[in-house]
Amino acid sequence: MPLDKQLQQAVLAELGWDPSVNAAHIGVTANAGVVTLTGHVETYAEKHGAETAACRVRGVKAVAEEIQVELPFERTRGDDEIAAAVIERLAWDTSVPPDAVSVKVEQGWVTLTGSVTWQYQKEAAGQDVARLHGVVGLANQLIVTPAVNVPDITRTIRDALRRSCLLHDENITVRADGGHIHLIGTVGSAYERRIASVTAWAAPGATGVTNDLAIL
Repeated sequence: MPLDKQLQQAVLAELGWDPSVNAAHIGVTANAGVVTLTGHVETYAEKHGAETAACRVRGVKAVAEEIQVELPFERTRGDDEIAAAVIERLAWDTSVPPDAVSVKVEQGWVTLTGSVTWQYQKEAAGQDVARLHGVVGLANQLIVTPAVNVPDITRTIRDALRRSCLLHDENITVRADGGHIHLIGTVGSAYERRIASVTAWAAPGATGVTNDLAIL
């Protein structure tokens, strides 16, 4: 069986296995390790979950996500309702600093702007939005502006990579220009590549990550 066909079937199996995704209307194609997801789902959270599930499959080098969110009639919301729900949800999330995020909603698309001090705070805000009814898309434009500048950020990231059970840190080179991190080297899957980015973003003082890790 050709490798692309095997990869296509593996991704379909992963989508079917993930309980957070209804894969009934999702199509999958594969070409030289690049997987394209098409079709439609009922929530933005499912759309994001499908992409995450595809990245977990060994052999996937990149995911082109072309899934559309088609809301059932009973789940449609006005932009004012969505904006109010987003503001309330962010206010309840202790991971998101109070008054740090500005919200704009246009035809179900939510745009977040503002500044936070950690990448996990930016991700938490995005996850809060993704789970809300009526949301069809998200532009998370929050800027990470660390409160402190750690001079030896390269060492702290390398130590974190070394602790990871998923990564072989000897295959990864870490360079830093101020708070901007550059990852170079090789990993075994798209999922490992994502873990490396998450690890780098978690370093105190990180303001940006360029991930040039190649997938073998």
